[in-house]
Amino acid sequence: MLNQPAPDFQLPATGGNTFQLSNYLGKTVVIYFYPKDSTPGCTTQGIQFRDAYPQFQQHNTEIFGVSRDSLKSHENFKAKFTFPFELLADTEELACSLFNVIKMKNMYGKQVRGIERSTFVVDKNGTLVKEWRGVKVDGHAAEVLNFIQTL
Repeated sequence: MLNQPAPDFQLPATGGNTFQLSNYLGKTVVIYFYPKDSTPGCTTQGIQFRDAYPQFQQHNTEIFGVSRDSLKSHENFKAKFTFPFELLADTEELACSLFNVIKMKNMYGKQVRGIERSTFVVDKNGTLVKEWRGVKVDGHAAEVLNFIQTL
């Protein structure tokens, strides 16, 4: 998938919007997949992207968070932590499938299907130029920003 056109997809977004990747040609887009709204790691990750958001904006970059949670859950999560970017509800696992982020995980000794924390950067031409899989939260937003600054 790397250095290929990113798969175009459409998902419901917070704020009553519909996200369509192809609408963002001309901008760099960061799409980060996370397991679940309002959990400690996902909250920390969202806060780190929120705090760096002005710097991403200086580089003509939009950020979108994606999980399988409902729009209602996303709206609450976004409002609680004042995220300046939209969250996308992938309840049918459309984008999750396109980006191959659903993995079997161990949770309390059981195998469960879940989102592997992953981040993708799509350049202004719509090409997937970077991916991180199995992301560790601490410092990740800064790492993504550092990469964006090299484009």
